[in-house]
Amino acid sequence: MYADAATLSVPSRDAAEPASPQRAITVFLCANCARPARAATSAGFPRPTVPDFGWPWPVRQALVSCTGRLQPEHVLKAFESGAEAVCMVACQEDDCHYLEGSKRCARRAAFIRSILNEIGLGGERLMLFHLPGTAAEDMTLANGRTVKAPAAAALDAQVSAIRGQVIETLRALPPNPLHQAPATLAGEDFLQEVEISNDDNEE
Repeated sequence: MYADAATLSVPSRDAAEPASPQRAITVFLCANCARPARAATSAGFPRPTVPDFGWPWPVRQALVSCTGRLQPEHVLKAFESGAEAVCMVACQEDDCHYLEGSKRCARRAAFIRSILNEIGLGGERLMLFHLPGTAAEDMTLANGRTVKAPAAAALDAQVSAIRGQVIETLRALPPNPLHQAPATLAGEDFLQEVEISNDDNEE
């Protein structure tokens, strides 16, 4: 985990998607996806770079070192706290810093959806998305070779597609029966870290 990640903010855009529902969501975002390549130094890693999803309302966004470390209780707690939907944004499976992290995230997402269906919340409330990873790029940079910067337009299109799919899914979802009160307050921005142990990526 990066010590200063909690100081970042998630801006809302009042002008974007004005007809979008003002409903609480939680986003678990991998700190290693959709960012410039970087090499580790003796001074440690720089502050994380978080993609701007341009959410039309405030969201509760949690930055994690790998989505493969997320446990079912993290996601279920988000629903208990009032989230109408939860998004897990992972690296592409073939470019994960933890090798199997993104694949493990997909398996856990399927498991959590089965729980949500069983308790009557509905598995469609949990969404899994992938953005470009940086494992290979970081390794290339660490070996002294140059790395081609990803096309900004392509990344923006992927981020926009995620935002659009989340909005459309929210429009079709009934209110969260576990908690009718919204998890976020109007005009309030959130970005927090999820405390997870180092062995959460172990089977």
